[in-house]
Amino acid sequence: MGEGATMISMEIHDKERFARRWKPFRSLLDDESPLVRKALLDQLKDNAEEGVVFLREMADDEDPLLARHAQDLIKSLGWVDGVSGFIDFIRSQRYELETGWFLLDRTVYPRFELSSATLLLDKLSDRCRELLTPPMLPLEICSVMNRVLFHEYGFRGAGKDFENPQNSFLHRVLERRKGLPITLSVIYILIARRLGFDLEPIGLPGRFMVGCFSEERPFYVDPWSGGRIHEIDQVEEFLGDYSIEDSGSALLPVTVADTLVRGCRNLIHHYLKAEDPEKSGLFTTFVLEFERIQRIAASA
Repeated sequence: MGEGATMISMEIHDKERFARRWKPFRSLLDDESPLVRKALLDQLKDNAEEGVVFLREMADDEDPLLARHAQDLIKSLGWVDGVSGFIDFIRSQRYELETGWFLLDRTVYPRFELSSATLLLDKLSDRCRELLTPPMLPLEICSVMNRVLFHEYGFRGAGKDFENPQNSFLHRVLERRKGLPITLSVIYILIARRLGFDLEPIGLPGRFMVGCFSEERPFYVDPWSGGRIHEIDQVEEFLGDYSIEDSGSALLPVTVADTLVRGCRNLIHHYLKAEDPEKSGLFTTFVLEFERIQRIAASA
């Protein structure tokens, strides 16, 4: 038998083996039993390469119910095209901070488990809630959040490791408990929102922070420095060439789009430093797409 015939024979054998291996799981896709669901998810995770192929084939199945279940599993496992998903998000102009940043994560980590990340955010907010004794002033709520985030759970700024791209991906910051000013600020805001506490992203030129505007005089929280509180007149050192008189816009909240663009710009820089021009170029594409959509919206 020639080499080409041998390869064809092996390919057919592999396809037959694949079909035999995964055929029993076809009937489990629509089983609502929690035990069956867990067993199926475990099987898919343990055999991710084949599991992706199996679910994508089932997503095109003639049975619409099985196809829908397969599509739901693909989404829940994060086995999606992260780049297309983030581009679609940018073009939708329906920007939400938590959704947007986790979609940004999936552009490089398409298979990360979203449930693990959101579960930790829930856990952090639940712990804060345990320590809150309403009514509390905003500064007192921030003090509780600082205790939980920076003392009990040990979140901190990435110092020596600052240029590591992982510091810009929210789920990796939650796992490693260290990140950049912007990712620590995003986590701070997402925990506050779970508590019903309104905080805003502040894109200072020298340091991304969190702003509280719920009282007459706003204040700023610096998660990079363990949640240090700054009054307006204390943020001058972070304003670069701005003066306090001309810094009105710099001290105001930035949009979700602005926040995500800044995150992308950080990744452009960090991947260039890591000598990975392909990924740096990818995040340049996202920045350009945000800018294109903003121009279209402005001209409408």
